[in-house]
Amino acid sequence: MSQHTLFKDLGIQDYTQVWQDMKNFTLERTAQTPDEFWFVQHPAVYTLGLNGKHTHILNPGHIPVINIDRGGQITYHGPGQLVVYCLVDLKRRNYGVQEFVKRLQASVQTLLASYQIESHLVDKAPGVYIANRKIAALGLRVKRNCTYHGLSVNIKMDLSPFKDINPCGYPNLEVTQMSDHGIDDSLEVIAKKFKPVLENSIYS
Repeated sequence: MSQHTLFKDLGIQDYTQVWQDMKNFTLERTAQTPDEFWFVQHPAVYTLGLNGKHTHILNPGHIPVINIDRGGQITYHGPGQLVVYCLVDLKRRNYGVQEFVKRLQASVQTLLASYQIESHLVDKAPGVYIANRKIAALGLRVKRNCTYHGLSVNIKMDLSPFKDINPCGYPNLEVTQMSDHGIDDSLEVIAKKFKPVLENSIYS
């Protein structure tokens, strides 16, 4: 593991609390602070990015909608989805945001390939797709050359709340998850496999 990296497993946590913790971490970090990756699940919640349009929220029902400070539109988080918050000093790596996004997407594709799942990217629509169905979403905020927020990978969850929004601002975008592709590994096992893959993608 890189001396500049820490992985933390947070379990199931309230979205707003973790969001606040990310902001605090980013404000307080120094040039010497190790990067951190937080692995977490959230109770059901919709999050709407800075430029997000409420017209993409079709029928939120009882699920709370939180306006947040990442890029992107509306997405859904819920149990059975692996969320990885990426608290990374881009200046230390000499990365631009686009390069960082490319490496994050590549990490998910490598993880899926390790399960013999073919995936692809969609131009100008960040995330990872399987046969045009989205399996991983991505949204970041950069402050003082440091990122927070990150990515989410659908593992084994209730996908129905995605039908009540236009996921990531795309009407009729279908979503999928690893369990739909014959993967029986638990979220915890997949998270453990993902850590070295993610580290290699970001730091190699």
